[in-house]
This record gives sequence, structure tokens and C-alpha cells, in this order.
Amino acid sequence: MRIFFCNILLALLPLAINAKTQTSHNDSIPSAAPCTLSSLIHLGLQNSYGLQIVRNEEKIAENNATRANAGYLPTVSLNAGYDANLNGGNSRTRSPQTTTRTRGVADLGFNAGISADWTVFDGFKIQANYARLQELHKQSATQTRIALEDYVANLTAEYYNYVQQHIRLRNLNSSLALSRERLRIVLARYTLGSASRLDLQQAQVDFNADSAQCLKQQEKLNTALIHLNELLCIKDINTPLHITDTTITLYDDLVYDSLWQSTLNTNVTLLRAEHNKNLAQIDLKSVASRDYPYVKLNANYGYTHNNITKGSIASRDNWGGNIGVTVGFKLFDGNRKRERRNAQINIENAELAQAELRQALNADLADLWQAYQNNLRLLALEKENLKAAQENHFIAHERFMLGDLSGIQMREAQQSLLDAVERIRETEYSTKLCEISLMQISGQVMNYSLVSQD
Repeated sequence: MRIFFCNILLALLPLAINAKTQTSHNDSIPSAAPCTLSSLIHLGLQNSYGLQIVRNEEKIAENNATRANAGYLPTVSLNAGYDANLNGGNSRTRSPQTTTRTRGVADLGFNAGISADWTVFDGFKIQANYARLQELHKQSATQTRIALEDYVANLTAEYYNYVQQHIRLRNLNSSLALSRERLRIVLARYTLGSASRLDLQQAQVDFNADSAQCLKQQEKLNTALIHLNELLCIKDINTPLHITDTTITLYDDLVYDSLWQSTLNTNVTLLRAEHNKNLAQIDLKSVASRDYPYVKLNANYGYTHNNITKGSIASRDNWGGNIGVTVGFKLFDGNRKRERRNAQINIENAELAQAELRQALNADLADLWQAYQNNLRLLALEKENLKAAQENHFIAHERFMLGDLSGIQMREAQQSLLDAVERIRETEYSTKLCEISLMQISGQVMNYSLVSQD
């Protein structure tokens, strides 16, 4: 009997509540297709509106990173025009005095041409512009990665929050089953006259209290489901999800030195800081380009046609083109030294920001690692406490069945067991949150999408 009873406590399977409670809530999510953490992450990565926006912004940066946008290519223009002039006038001569009148003289003209301008050399400024566009594209890709990692971390945390709410509901249902059994036993004793009405009322009160806790926990579970569906961008936020995980799984192979080395190599905020430093260096090259001359080519070809209504010439056609080279050098603009000094200061600030970020990441990693290790030790301690609570509850139950223990004392042993189980659940979830943060800060949070967490 002892083995059978302990199996009931360890299984913590959802049990049916009495008919009155069953009409008020359901202790499980409706059946749906089984899904793992990795499958939900892949679904969310496809559906997330925020991620779609970030990806589109990255595409814009990619489209901008072209040689034409940097100024490598010439500009070619085609133009055409038509004009008409209507004139009139009087002409007088001195001797003999005569007046010549002209009215309605119309001159019609048409012109068309093509022109091209090309900056062949601009003191390496064009090259600097192209390098800047390329770096902005990389920075946008890094920003997309930051958004992806933030999303996976948030979804993983919400997923395990949903799992822990399921676990707590099972624990409360198991506690409710124990309270129902106690109520049945006390009712039978009361009927036989071996228990007082006070014992019966106390057992009923405890049973009702446990029923109320189950109702409240069902509400928390539904809220967790809504938040999870919101992150997954599922239109019907009440869509049920059948989660395959029934426990909170923890990585047991994390090593501090490896995490720190991975942070230095792959942390996305460090990569973004590196992009900022590269952009500052490119800005300095852009300012330095003013120290060089510039070379520009230009060419055009045109055609004009004029209709002349007066005079001996009826019409005139002209065509031709020209080509030219412009070489120049800006001797003084008044801002070059100032902009160069500011660009050098910006590089220094970018390097200082990198050093500050490394220091902050080092502190964050050490803090999270300490919390993670402390939670692991606390989890081991709580598991020892659970064994003691289970043994205590078993003894109390045996004495209660023999009538050697009051209902209040039995309730205390039951509550002690529930508290021990709840502390393990809370500690496991806190440890998981620390683990997720460690994986994110070290640039490995995307691993949750690669391995099924069954």
C-alpha cells in the first residue's frame, strides 16, 4: 500500500473534481496536435509580425548597398523640348522716313539631347560610401539576429511558463484528490458516529479551498496559453496547444569559461558595437577624401530644329556634342579639420563603448552564473525536502487512517507536501530562466530551435 500511495503522489496526475466543480472549469487544455518547443519556435519565427518587419528592413539595407547608390556609376539624362515664339514689331528708317510693320511672326523650335556625368575619382569618397553601405547592411543583419534571439528567448521563457502552470495545476488537482479522499473518510466516520461535525466541516472547508485554488490556477493556465499564442501570432489566441513537455528540462553541461568565450565571439551586442566602430572609421576615411583632387567626366549630344517664317532661311537644323574633363581640388572649406577631429573622437568613443560593453557582459554573465549555480544547489536541497515531506505525509496518512491523527494535523502534512512540490516547480522555472539568459548572452539561444525539448 505504501508503494501504491507514493506512486500516486509522484505521478501527480490530473484527477477529476466532484460534479459541482466539474461544471466550473476544465483542468486541461483541449486536445490539439502535439508540439515541442522547437516546433513552436519555428512556427513563431515564420509568423511573428515584428520579425517580418525587421527582415524587411534588412532587405532595404541590402538593396541600398549597391555601387550605384555609392556613386560608382555615371548619371545619364535624356531631354527634349518644343518652343514657339510669336512676335510683332515696327521698324523705321531715318531717310527717307518709312515704317515697316511685321505682325504674327512665328518661330517654332524643337530640341533633343542626351547628357552624361560621371565622377571618376572623388578622393576615395565613393569607396568610403560603398564601404559604409556594406557595413550598414551587416549592421542590419546583426539587428535582425538580435530580434531573432530576443524572440526565441521570450518564446522559450513563455513556453516553460506554460509548462510550469500545467505542472502546478496537476499538483493542485492531486492535492484536491487527497482532500476529497479525506472528506470521504471523515464523512463515513461521521455517519458511524466516530467523528465530530467539526471534523466534517473542516474537511469540507479544506476541500472547497483546494477546489478554489484549482479554479484560479486554470485561469492562470489560460492566461499563459493566450500569451503563448500571442507570441506565435496565432489569430485565434484561444487555440489549444498540446505541449509534449510535462517537466521543465535543464541543460546540465553549461561551463562558465565556454560561455564567456562564446560571449566574446558571438554576442550580438558586441557585434553591433563592432559595426559602430567600423562605421566611425569609414567616416574618418570619408573626411580624409577631401585631401585628394576630384576628376569628373561629362558629355552631351543634342539636336535642334527651328522653323523661321521671315527671312531667306526657312528652317535651321543643328546637331553635335561635346565631351569634357573637370579636375579640381578643394583648397579650403573651413570644416575639414573639425570634422576630422570629431571623426577620430567618434572612433575612440566606439572603442570605449566596446570595452564598456565587454565589462557589462562580464558582470551580467557572472551574476547570471552565480544565480544559476545557486538555483541548482537550491533545487537539489528542495528535492531532499520533498523526500522528507513525502515520508511525513505517508506517516500522517497511515495514522489518520487508524484514527490516531486529527484532520487538522493531516491537513498540515498535506500542505507541507504541496509546498515542497511547489518550491521545486518554482526553483526549476527560475533555474530555466537563468539558463535562457546565459544562452542568450553567450549567443547560443538559437539552440533551443535546433533540439527538441521532449
